Amino acid sequence: MTLLGIYLYRKSINKAEVSRKTKLSPSRLSELTLNEKSRLRVTELCLIAEAVDVPPCELLTFICDEANRNEPR
Repeated sequence: MTLLGIYLYRKSINKAEVSRKTKLSPSRLSELTLNEKSRLRVTELCLIAEAVDVPPCELLTFICDEANRNEPR
């Protein structure tokens, strides 16, 4: 699961609803939430943040903080 997937899971956010609101295909959203090699575009991050009613910086901060926490030192 990706950090975006973890964020949506922890917030109990329905991915089908996010897909509908953002117009991102369900397969693209699944890729972004499940495939570690997928790359989240800034435009997608903004669409997802708007769909879940949070500022884009909150979503980005979560992803960056978790990535830094999991990075080997």
